[in-house]
Amino acid sequence: MHKSSLVSTTQYIHRLQLDNGIILIVRENPTADLVSGRFFWKKAGNLWENPEKAGIFHLLATVITKGTETMTSLDIAEAIESMGAGLGGDTASDYFMMSIKTVSGDFEKILNLLAEILRSPTFPEEEIALEKQLICQTIRSQKEQPFNVAFKHLRETIYGEHPYGRSILGTEESVCQVGREDLQECHFQHFRPDNLIISLSGNITLDQAVQLIEKSFGTWENPSESLTLNSLPMLTVSPSKIVNHQATQQAIIMLGYLTVGVDHVDYPVLKLLSTYLGNGLSSRLFVELREKKGLAYDVSAFFPTRLQPSNFVTYIGTAPHNTNIAIEGLQQETERLSEVELSPEELQITKNKLLGQYALGKQTNAEVAHLYGWYETLGLGIEFDKKFPELINNISSEMVQKVAKHYLLSPYLSLVTPEKIMN
Repeated sequence: MHKSSLVSTTQYIHRLQLDNGIILIVRENPTADLVSGRFFWKKAGNLWENPEKAGIFHLLATVITKGTETMTSLDIAEAIESMGAGLGGDTASDYFMMSIKTVSGDFEKILNLLAEILRSPTFPEEEIALEKQLICQTIRSQKEQPFNVAFKHLRETIYGEHPYGRSILGTEESVCQVGREDLQECHFQHFRPDNLIISLSGNITLDQAVQLIEKSFGTWENPSESLTLNSLPMLTVSPSKIVNHQATQQAIIMLGYLTVGVDHVDYPVLKLLSTYLGNGLSSRLFVELREKKGLAYDVSAFFPTRLQPSNFVTYIGTAPHNTNIAIEGLQQETERLSEVELSPEELQITKNKLLGQYALGKQTNAEVAHLYGWYETLGLGIEFDKKFPELINNISSEMVQKVAKHYLLSPYLSLVTPEKIMN
């Protein structure tokens, strides 16, 4: 197998595609004798799940390392520990991921182990049963956590039947329906070279990486069937209020807004807005609602990066008797963005905070490998690492106000309180 489509964005970061479709990204960093890797499957995650088998990718992540055709779960664990290495699986809304970390001298051994895990997992029945039990325990535990309850109902109301409306864990009912044959079929369909992005960072050269990846994955062939995403329901804004009562010492209030995916022109502006409103002790919500008004135990905002339309969320934890005034304050601070332009100073401070945190998130090999692989998985390309700061720096106060007017005036409300206090 030979490499093709070589693209180098800098002297030390390379992207190429192998003959069987694997995309390989290598960032050479000889400063420490370590190598980290992220293996992304772009057509995977709960965006690709059927409702009746929701949570199958999360279950697969927990059991894929529990046995191969030649190794038991204990064999695999001992092999990893004998190297002092790290190996694990994870899933998200838009992808499935495996990660490895090791000293460079053991990289070939951990890579060979991962290749065996990926290409010939056996999914032992007893391991499946155990992991299903643990997942169901986690799902039940989340039902007792007010924050998770509020977000679950908010997510379900915003997205309806769209996969983003479902938890990555699935439900107790859907997890119970997933069997060994389902996992085998899911693995066969999605774990294929033309769906795989490998991102490496550390003390390894491009030539070394290509040689080792070809050796471990070069004979892996693609199934004849292509992967096609089922049609997804159309999403429209239809604000509503969801109230849940639970034995809790505080009220959890969430305002949610349906927004856009990562490839939309408004995405960077919404990232800036979430930073301004809810990131840190100097954020607008923290200063106004906690420091000045004493309303909040906890207050913040978040805007996840998604392929499909994402959700922009502000939330506050407050004393139950402050619920109504806290809802009003949370909404006022958000809507203020559509009424009053940010001052040049506010805008610049927020840009500095966002870009400073972005830079700090690229300090380790693991963080770099994840970032480049993730950008490639989202269809942005590794060039987005340089493009993102440019997009943020080009945001004006007028752009902020326009985006706020468009997305942040029609909130969904999700509330968890210990008592019936709302009209």
